[in-house]
Amino acid sequence: MSGAVKMARMPDLSRRALLRLGAGAAAGALGAHALDRLLAARPPITAPVTMAGTGVPLAPPPPLEPAPAPVAAPTMVTGSFVSAARGGIATNWAIARPPGQTKPLRPVIALHGKGSSAATVMEGGVEQGLAQAVAAGLPPFAVVAVDGGGSYWHKRASGEDSGTMVLNELIPMLDTKGLDTSRVGFLGWSMGGYGALLLGGRLGAPRTAAICAVSPALWMSSGAAAPGAFDGPDDFAANSVFGMPGLASIPIRVDCGNSDPFYSATKQFIAQLPSPPSGGFSPGGHDASFWSSQLPAELIWMAPILTA
Repeated sequence: MSGAVKMARMPDLSRRALLRLGAGAAAGALGAHALDRLLAARPPITAPVTMAGTGVPLAPPPPLEPAPAPVAAPTMVTGSFVSAARGGIATNWAIARPPGQTKPLRPVIALHGKGSSAATVMEGGVEQGLAQAVAAGLPPFAVVAVDGGGSYWHKRASGEDSGTMVLNELIPMLDTKGLDTSRVGFLGWSMGGYGALLLGGRLGAPRTAAICAVSPALWMSSGAAAPGAFDGPDDFAANSVFGMPGLASIPIRVDCGNSDPFYSATKQFIAQLPSPPSGGFSPGGHDASFWSSQLPAELIWMAPILTA
């Protein structure tokens, strides 16, 4: 953003100007004639520098060794950690990057749906999709997936809290894996779409660059929710994304099929947002075919916002 700073051209100092400068600095101690003789006695600047008492010219310094070329990060890294937030469960994670990346990238946290996992998210071709996106001109970013179980990405009566796992364990860990978590994006499908809205809103606008919720699992009441999604009316109310203040200033995209069972609740969620989100409704259902058809446009939308 900042332009190059141009240094003002230093004017050439003539011999007469140098005499005036020397005379003024010496305040009369050296006259112009004495300074002229002093300058004439100095060796030319092109004379070789010699060691005192030997007359042997100094050898030029050896050339500096070239800096080693930066090593590109692998395009796929997997691992696991024991999550205290999930009650000591071994939790798998995966990081996908475009090829040839040598600098920290900002991540999109991809939250899976119920019955899925980090592995199934990556099996959908994320690694190849990132390579194609960057080749097509999108700014590079990483995609991170993590196992969240089936607890709908929030604290449950059982003590498991996959939402806290993401915010307080996974994201800090990513700092040690060569990623830039100063700003992150959230992307999720079904249960993960709801989770993306919930966790992105809780992390807040200073850290959440954008949220993309695909076919989000939303209900208008706890009684209408799928069995196991919430522990009861109080849990439902405490973890609702309707009217969530943190979402008001975060760029949001919502994609949902016209035949999706969450169509009606998603439409009502969109209507209550202070600003219309990107995305919208299009032919399709609640399935992988619809989700894969939406992904290219979602990445094109997400990438410049995340990397800005």
